[in-house]
Amino acid sequence: MARVTVQDAVEVVGNRFDLIMLAAKRARQIADGTHDPKVEWDNDKPTVVALREIEEGLTTAETVAADERAAEQEQESRPVLF
Repeated sequence: MARVTVQDAVEVVGNRFDLIMLAAKRARQIADGTHDPKVEWDNDKPTVVALREIEEGLTTAETVAADERAAEQEQESRPVLF
């Protein structure tokens, strides 16, 4: 697959600082294995996959925030063992 440039993804997000935060959060989700990639993996690093997802419009700040809230709620609902 062709290389992803940050400029292409900035045009989707609109702000390079927001892009970096969004890509980092999504890459962490992919690297942790908590969420599957939405594009072909192609043996790329999680950051490249995250940028590709953002560029294609498959990942937005809203979807990442919703995933984070769901993970927090799941963690809070787990019983605490002493």
